[in-house]
Amino acid sequence: MARLQESRTELVLGPLLRHVGECDATIWVETSAPCTVEVLGHREHTWTIAGHHYALVLISGLAAGSVTRYEVNLDGERVWPLSDAPHPSLIRTLRAGADLTLAFGSCRFATPTATQDDDPFDADALDAYARRVMECPPEDLPDALLLLGDQVYADELLSPEIFRRIDELHDLDQPPGAQIRNFEEYTWLYSESWSDPQVRWLLSTVPSSMIFDDHDVIDDWNTSKSWRDEIEATDWWEERIVGALSSYWIYQHLGNLSPAALADDELYQRIRSEGGDCAELLRDFASAADEEADGAKGTQWSYRRDLGTTRLLVIDSRCGRILGGDTRTMVSEPEFSWIERQTEGDYDHLLIGSSLPWLLPRALHDLESWNERMASGVRGRRVTRWAERLRRSADLEHWAAFRDSFDRLARLVARVGRGQCSGPEGRAPATICVLSGDVHHAYAARAQFPDSVRSPVYQLTCSPMHNSVPTAMKAIFRVSWSRATERVTRFLLDRVSTVPPVPIEWSRVTGPFFGNQIATLHLRGRTSRLVLEQVSADGGRPHLTTVADVVLSTEADGSPHSGTRRDP
Repeated sequence: MARLQESRTELVLGPLLRHVGECDATIWVETSAPCTVEVLGHREHTWTIAGHHYALVLISGLAAGSVTRYEVNLDGERVWPLSDAPHPSLIRTLRAGADLTLAFGSCRFATPTATQDDDPFDADALDAYARRVMECPPEDLPDALLLLGDQVYADELLSPEIFRRIDELHDLDQPPGAQIRNFEEYTWLYSESWSDPQVRWLLSTVPSSMIFDDHDVIDDWNTSKSWRDEIEATDWWEERIVGALSSYWIYQHLGNLSPAALADDELYQRIRSEGGDCAELLRDFASAADEEADGAKGTQWSYRRDLGTTRLLVIDSRCGRILGGDTRTMVSEPEFSWIERQTEGDYDHLLIGSSLPWLLPRALHDLESWNERMASGVRGRRVTRWAERLRRSADLEHWAAFRDSFDRLARLVARVGRGQCSGPEGRAPATICVLSGDVHHAYAARAQFPDSVRSPVYQLTCSPMHNSVPTAMKAIFRVSWSRATERVTRFLLDRVSTVPPVPIEWSRVTGPFFGNQIATLHLRGRTSRLVLEQVSADGGRPHLTTVADVVLSTEADGSPHSGTRRDP
């Protein structure tokens, strides 16, 4: 009996509920050995990468707007829910015209237990959110969870257990030091982060979409061409980037795709049908995905999801950067053209996901745009080298530091907001919201366009979910949001260089808020409301407290409401 127990195939990680439509869903799992995975009568055999075994089970035939309990069986034996699980895992499908609740945030370092001895880390907002959702009736479950970067931290090993395992394998006095080096070590990070009991249940029940940011790979990833030139000259980078993109493809990207997109994905179809260990096949893909050739990248990580009458368009603002030509761009020309095409159609709300904020505090925006111009060579090589050093040391590499891309996105948003992308009816969305993380504080800002744009346009930023925010960083962002700082910065920069005028203006609606936090969008018809919540652990158990509640649009005309409520 003991030997039979030991040979039983186990569920290593998951299940994760990923894509959910009106009648279909996908379930992702990692298992301890090759096996057949069964969910709700749908079976899929695992495929293997570097000795790890995965499956993505496609479930069809569900009823729109239904709630279905599910179990996971491996070779006919139930492995999920766990025997002591207090709550079942559910699939709640979308229904045309129904309300939509979408939670979002970024920058989650591991789990509460991985950082329990680290004083700067407060409670985990995602863990607290999961605890609350566990108490919700099925009809009140969130419809979607959007994770906007830094799901894992490959360059900051604060977890004692991961640090110990790395230390046993490598000389940490050699570059890159106490950091993740390869695919196998990336699997440890995902396992630690997604094994938190509350978060594991949440990811099994609330459909999730994801995109990477720099710490998923390394701080300042793809800041500039000089950064790439330097890091590609090291003897450890190739293994790092291959491990990063291979693991991202498996753990995050595949689940972003719809069943139809998966059917058209040649790499996925080849891996799931080829048999054997496909590590080399995925390795070749990951290496090519990082390369830039003829002004484009080797793959596209941006994607689109339609959530009822809401369109979610997630933009890769890290790996897709084009840095080798005369002009830096956030994504290539082919990919930006694809992004523009995805805005065509009739929908009530457009949500644009980008790990990096499109609209920063205005003073920081102007500084980044000025720095990009100085680095372009307009003042000679010496100033160019100095500007590049500043760009990298101060992390001046958001949308503002890619001005051509910033301006192009502004023009696209304006066209959508005028109803020019919705067909002959010319119906503009009720709201256009750019959802972001990265900058370790939360805020909402509203854009103002010089001409008639009918849709209110917002930048909604929420970060971090579980990390620490240094006091100096808080001070910098508080000062950056000041109108006086904005005027002084613009006055000074106008005298040392001419930066092209910004095609739009924007103003802060609420924030900045500092601490571990999560944001939720509540969309009902053409109304839209943002709730920002921070976590605290008073009394020992983490719980969320509302710090801002903002009406973004009303049913009557889609116009914004200026009211903001803050809890005392």
